[in-house]
Amino acid sequence: MCLAIPGKVEKILDNNYALVDFSGIKKEVCIDFLRDVKVGDYVNVHVGFAINKIDEKQAKENLRYINEAYSG
Repeated sequence: MCLAIPGKVEKILDNNYALVDFSGIKKEVCIDFLRDVKVGDYVNVHVGFAINKIDEKQAKENLRYINEAYSG
């Protein structure tokens, strides 16, 4: 099992990387495994790689679960 964190793609960079916003923390993420990633898409990221695209509702729900797990 892996933990993937959802984030929103803010900018597509060179060499199959994207700038992804994780609730205010922005990181460069490899998007080699995905097709047609666009600005505004939400992606799940594991160890620096976007592993799948998800919709905004699911991304926000996942973040809520993660925040609850780590705040208790």
